[in-house]
Amino acid sequence: MIEKRLGILTSGGDAPGMNAALRAATMVSLDRGWHVYGIEHGYRGLIQGEMQRLEAVDVESLLREGGTTLGTARCAEFTQLEGRDTARARLAEARIEALLVIGGNGSLAGARALADPAELGDQILRVVGVPASIDNDIGLTSMAIGVDTAMNTIVDACDKIADTATAHDRAFIVEVMGRDCGYLAMASSVAAGADVVLFRESGKSDAQIVHEVTDAIIEAHGRRHRRRVLIVKSEGTRLSTDDLKARVDAAIEARGKLIETRVTVLGHVVRGGRPSAFDRVMASRLGHVGVRALIDGETLRMVAWQPSGTLPASAIRSAVDPRCYLVDLEDVLRETRAMLDGSSPVIQWRAKVFDEIESVLRL
Repeated sequence: MIEKRLGILTSGGDAPGMNAALRAATMVSLDRGWHVYGIEHGYRGLIQGEMQRLEAVDVESLLREGGTTLGTARCAEFTQLEGRDTARARLAEARIEALLVIGGNGSLAGARALADPAELGDQILRVVGVPASIDNDIGLTSMAIGVDTAMNTIVDACDKIADTATAHDRAFIVEVMGRDCGYLAMASSVAAGADVVLFRESGKSDAQIVHEVTDAIIEAHGRRHRRRVLIVKSEGTRLSTDDLKARVDAAIEARGKLIETRVTVLGHVVRGGRPSAFDRVMASRLGHVGVRALIDGETLRMVAWQPSGTLPASAIRSAVDPRCYLVDLEDVLRETRAMLDGSSPVIQWRAKVFDEIESVLRL
């Protein structure tokens, strides 16, 4: 009997819940009679042949662990045809015919290139992607692995910051991750009760941003019941956080007010921590559907979680989980590009909603 082998790799920025997806995918594969190989350090490890056989004992305790036990790394070599040919050769040598890629936009683009029929030739290789990105910047999936945990981390930090801000009548600017997508800032600002939320997709000029923040701080300090101001800012906002503070301080002073402002940059702490219950469950379900799709012969697909809006013709509800859809990777990458350049209806809707509730946040 020919031994059936499946590989799993995590790539791109780490996200809480990646290990949960790895665990579920491994367990389901083993149960179905497949041998599983974990590929370390993403595509770089694949090119270098860094693989290890995985058994149930290797993954059984991973559910609660943040980060990724397989590791992740950037790999410029993989962007070249020669690098991808080497990666495919490594898989062929290991007799791995199916690969589950857990990661974000770049990782999914890599999966698409790795199994491109034009490059693959006669080699048998099926690839399915699972979305994992704390920025929630992947097209055609309502949520990606790690987003919920990151939001909870931000909200918890903002709650603590609000305590000291209230005690000292201060305004705090809290910078969160989100270089190209402001979803974390948007969602966490609502959950944390922020007065202002700043994100790249709003398209506001530097002057507009400074004016909005300055007005919010002065208005809040004019009301006796408001003793703190919380501004949540995505790192992708065009005006840097240091420049924002300096210009807001100058504007407040120019208007004859004496109000302290402080800055907290949460940075990579947002990536860390044990995954939330939601991320553990969602990641497990995505991993389950992903390997089932591979075993059933699917390729060049991504598992999407509860997609909404107008879906491409390639989107098909999973037969094993009603919350999940299988979508062509090409459609996913196309929508992701639209999200990043602002032409996606999803991004336009988000910006419109927050423009409409801007005055509500400051009440």
